[in-house]
Amino acid sequence: MKCVLAGGSGQIGTLLARALARDGHEVVVLSRNSKTGESPGPSRAVVWDARTLGPWADEVDGADVVINLAGRSVNCRYTPANRRSIMDSRVDSTRMIGDAIAIAASPPRVWLQSSTATIYAHRFDSPNDERSGILGGQETGAPDTWRFSIDVARAWERSLDESQTPNTRKVAMRSAMVMSPDKGGIFETLLTLTRRGLGGTAASGRQYISWIHHHDFTRAVRWLVEHDDVHGPVNIAAPNPLPNRDFMRELRQAWGARVGLPATKLMLEAGALLLRTESELVLKSRRVTPGLLLEHGFHFDHPHWSTAARQLCQDWRRNHRTTS
Repeated sequence: MKCVLAGGSGQIGTLLARALARDGHEVVVLSRNSKTGESPGPSRAVVWDARTLGPWADEVDGADVVINLAGRSVNCRYTPANRRSIMDSRVDSTRMIGDAIAIAASPPRVWLQSSTATIYAHRFDSPNDERSGILGGQETGAPDTWRFSIDVARAWERSLDESQTPNTRKVAMRSAMVMSPDKGGIFETLLTLTRRGLGGTAASGRQYISWIHHHDFTRAVRWLVEHDDVHGPVNIAAPNPLPNRDFMRELRQAWGARVGLPATKLMLEAGALLLRTESELVLKSRRVTPGLLLEHGFHFDHPHWSTAARQLCQDWRRNHRTTS
């Protein structure tokens, strides 16, 4: 199977490229950089600018699967310039993938498009699945930055829906935070805080954290490729989100940390400003469940955070022993 992976040189793309390559598939990584680093297995890199059609579109013609993960990182301050870059990088790249599929003589049978679980409302009462979930943007008192994130997610999915690809099944992957022991990911950030004694409750601790183990993420992507009866938005998240206070407590237990200093909302706002990021990543409640995956029989190898956190900590220790 030939898989074209746009935005495949980032952390999540690298994880996915390696998993697909290990399965014996041909993986073509579309990247804005002419040097994408070491390619896993038989994968190869092709340059694109994510804004215009070019020779890269030839790779889409005849491919079996196209997966688009392209988009500027949201781990930044939402300045006007960064907002434009975040929005344009997602909408433009999605439109270009759609255009490439539309002109292909042999279009791929499935297009998996990255989206985000952030599209759902900030809430504590009930989980958000694909059918009963409430999309965000109208919450009373929600900061402007939160509304911007939802505007981006809606525009991202709208660009997918508007693409004219009648012979290609389309799936919007509303992914939760992918937990991996690799360098530079959200798990390493949380673990660093925990190792330094700072991994305590954030603000009230009531806000839910939706997450997925990287192994289940790559399995879910491959499962979506294989199931022709699944289309539209799909939540890719472990079935058991939990409040921040519980999430951090179980991470501390998995690492063996005795102390985790809490942080007030004001401290988090100040820290986000210092680190040039947004506090939304910590303060917004993301209670998302994988309704369609469970309904169609997908089995999670890591459904509970307590056991997933222990394995991730073990893998992190093993990786650092290997590289030290």
